[in-house]
Amino acid sequence: MNRRERRAQAKRSPLPGSAGVAPVAPQLLRDALALYEAGRFREADRMCRRVLALDPGSIVALHVRGLAALQTGANEAAFAHLNAALRLNPRIAELHAAVAEALQRLGRIEEAIGHCRTALALDPKQVDALYNGGNLLLRLKRHDEAIAYYKRALALSPGFAEAANNCGSALFAQKRYAEALAAFEHALRVKADFVPALCNRGSVLVELRRLDEGVASFEQALALQPNEVAALAGRGNAFFERREFVEAARDFERVLAIDPDYPYAEGRAFYCRLLNCDWSGYEAALSSIEGKVAAGKRTVIPFMFLNMSDSAAAQLQCARTFSADQFPASADPLRRGEQYEHARMRVAYLSADFRQHPMAYSMAAVFEAHDRTRFETIAISFGPNPEDEIRQRLESAFDRFLDVRTRGDREIALLLRELEVDIAIDLMGYTNNCRPGILAFRPVPVQVNYLGFAGTLGSDSIDYIIADRFVLPQAALPFYSEQVVHLPDTYWPTDSGRGDGVRIPMRAEAGLPGDGFVFCCFNQSYKIAPPVFDTWMRLLRQVDDSVLWLVEDNAVAAQNLRREAQRRGVEPERLVFAPRVGIDLYLARFALADLFLDTLPFNAHTTASDALWSGVPVVTCAGSSFAARVAGSQLNAVGLSELITENLEDYEALALLLAREKGRLAAVRAKLAHNRRVFPLFDTALFCRHIESAYRTMWARYRAGEPPAGFAVAPEPR
Repeated sequence: MNRRERRAQAKRSPLPGSAGVAPVAPQLLRDALALYEAGRFREADRMCRRVLALDPGSIVALHVRGLAALQTGANEAAFAHLNAALRLNPRIAELHAAVAEALQRLGRIEEAIGHCRTALALDPKQVDALYNGGNLLLRLKRHDEAIAYYKRALALSPGFAEAANNCGSALFAQKRYAEALAAFEHALRVKADFVPALCNRGSVLVELRRLDEGVASFEQALALQPNEVAALAGRGNAFFERREFVEAARDFERVLAIDPDYPYAEGRAFYCRLLNCDWSGYEAALSSIEGKVAAGKRTVIPFMFLNMSDSAAAQLQCARTFSADQFPASADPLRRGEQYEHARMRVAYLSADFRQHPMAYSMAAVFEAHDRTRFETIAISFGPNPEDEIRQRLESAFDRFLDVRTRGDREIALLLRELEVDIAIDLMGYTNNCRPGILAFRPVPVQVNYLGFAGTLGSDSIDYIIADRFVLPQAALPFYSEQVVHLPDTYWPTDSGRGDGVRIPMRAEAGLPGDGFVFCCFNQSYKIAPPVFDTWMRLLRQVDDSVLWLVEDNAVAAQNLRREAQRRGVEPERLVFAPRVGIDLYLARFALADLFLDTLPFNAHTTASDALWSGVPVVTCAGSSFAARVAGSQLNAVGLSELITENLEDYEALALLLAREKGRLAAVRAKLAHNRRVFPLFDTALFCRHIESAYRTMWARYRAGEPPAGFAVAPEPR
């Protein structure tokens, strides 16, 4: 409860019912009550001390002292006074409610809940006990119970804006956005200038993709309190979702100026600049974030950190901090050691990306290839539900496809238990629209991190991560909270049945010169780091008539990259930007490039696979972390390990050699064309057999009562 809420409660809450207690000093006590209700808490305390000197058994005076101490933050003293009053008469509901508030602030949560329940047993209409109990349950993430408490409080006191606002917060945490919005609107009808409710309304509007309204709600809050960090951070998030990264970075930087330790603001500000390829203060920002991550501070979201650090140890620390803060393992896990007996193993894939998304295109054929005599597959979809070709294909690929967008994390977890799922695979990790809170309830015997997030989740709720020996070598095992499963060849899934795209456009249609060498990188702009860009510019200076073909993520990034090129002695027009297009044209136009240049520390993942499928060699520099080794994993699996380098000097030298020696590049392209048909990277059926073997081993260990342990899947013949 913040200061505004405490003052509101002080004005609203009745003071202790001291029926049957005749005060010795009635005028002094009336004066103490008047001072308390006027908000003069220290004076009220002094007056109560005078009362207690005359009447040591005055419950009212002890209660007022306790409430006054709560208002001034003297929580230990508050508990002592209130507990003393309770010992004199344990049948006063208001006292139990106040003791619960003191215990909550002292971190004694379960005791506090017990006092709320006692207060309600004595007086079911005790509004403060309902409100404080709701706050305690919200803090424990027991959202259903919290919502029930808040609704009871609101039924008794409809004008209780704080209860409506906190009820909305509990609903928001369950992803029940329409109900949460209604609760915040209720609070604002009662109190139009209630800044926390304005901020919360802004956040839920952002989740509902009503971005302009979300910005407007945050701006209403800022008009009332210009330095309200929650409003600034919320507006920054809204700008981020509108892809207005300059404005988003500006808001996060204002947050940091007011509160340097505001959770995740520093990482968000830097990430927004990376999306715009704004590298001002790059080294200093990176050093600051890395230092704070090492200290265990809530500095950066793990997905954003993948592009800022090549240290697996630092990424583990970042993930552990984030997981403990945002998605702690439930203290009351849903699974109770049940042993399911099914004719087929039940495997559930969890994602918000069963739509036009790289995951969907990479995994669709794997979902289709599962052996339906041995596996029953279930899609748990909590993302958009578009009516497009890939969605229709995915819905047909599963035995059951469940759209659970409107359900909360615990509700989905209960569904997984009800379905008796044997193995759950989180395909998202900490990527956009993820729901790690579902598996934090431990609804499934075996829980797996795979594909969507290129690193450890740092969570005690996840048993395994699926990888391969290149992307996650033996020396890196200590930096993963999960047990590591090594697949043969590669962990990367592909669709060997997809076509070769549409008609290949002419270079002129793509804005490329008819002659000259085309270096290509279709990675998103945030992956382009200054050291890699330096290398690219040196290549352009050394290869006459060459261009660098990039994808245009946003106009600001393109403008900044052209300016950075000019600073490095390269004509800005030698950077050519490709607009985003449909999947078929996207794949077809790869053929116009001569060589794909990878990024570091966040490699091309789906983009590398697409380039190789399209016949374009990829030169990569393998780093130390998972995200920095994915392209190398794919190159190994397609028989082109000679294109993997271990430092940027060798990366530059290899790219330069291939650009200058046309015969050497032609030989590599011919090798790729041959290997694409005979090497494992694009063999979906083989990959599916390997991942099914991994699932069977995980399940066998569980059925034998053995804890999760790392293992390698034996390769099967092609």
